[in-house]
Amino acid sequence: VQLQASGGGLVQAGGSLRLSCTASRRTFNGHVVAWFRQAPGKERDFVSAISWNPSSTSYVDSVKGRFTISGDSAKNTVYLQMSSLKPEDTAVYYCALGRRLAASHNEYDYWGQGTQVTVSS
Repeated sequence: VQLQASGGGLVQAGGSLRLSCTASRRTFNGHVVAWFRQAPGKERDFVSAISWNPSSTSYVDSVKGRFTISGDSAKNTVYLQMSSLKPEDTAVYYCALGRRLAASHNEYDYWGQGTQVTVSS
């Protein structure tokens, strides 16, 4: 499975972006898709995840109320709608596919190439 992340860019603080993660084939059923982010010199951190069986979503506290994860299994695409963006959200955002909803990047077997999000103050 290949994952393609897109939608990053430069935005002012308070603005919005929508990231997309598209899989090369139908695979979301029974899997979890997560978003992680990595700022320069920092670890890759969990942001959000979505599963379908059972249906569930998860967010890191710092993005709750601002980010929304959703999926369109017919398009093999997961979205991360990001609103009220802050400079501290600046990072490379990666999507990943795994079997279990978890915050550890070790639980995910497939990774997209990353998309840069830059939030200016």
